[in-house]
Amino acid sequence: MAITSAICNSFKTQILTAVHNFTNGANTFRLALYTSSATLNKSTTVYVTANEVANGNGYTTKGIALTNVTPALSGDTACCDFSDVSFTSASFTANGCLIFNDTATDDPAVCAIAFGGDKTVSSGTFTIQFPAADASNAIVRIA
Repeated sequence: MAITSAICNSFKTQILTAVHNFTNGANTFRLALYTSSATLNKSTTVYVTANEVANGNGYTTKGIALTNVTPALSGDTACCDFSDVSFTSASFTANGCLIFNDTATDDPAVCAIAFGGDKTVSSGTFTIQFPAADASNAIVRIA
């Protein structure tokens, strides 16, 4: 079992069929956290509950809603950025996350992100900082 950072293959075809709308507020995208027992990768198609961080202790099933920014171009690359998110009063361990579209039918996956190992918080704040929305760094980018 492993989490591998990747844009999900299903997402690549779904953007061509108008399943996802990243325009600020058009669709609700969420970030769910997972343990090291999860398998998330380019083949992940939808949000799953298996091996999601347990509900409680600062975490709620299906994670947290992302504030998304209307896509823009960075050179020839379309990019989408999200505001950083924090889970407060948290006590859990996460190994990665899944960004998915909570508005669309069946909660289709956008991308899986590996944290590079277990990240633990104990009675504190667990923050995910998104990189700059540019052609080299954005979490969601299409070249």
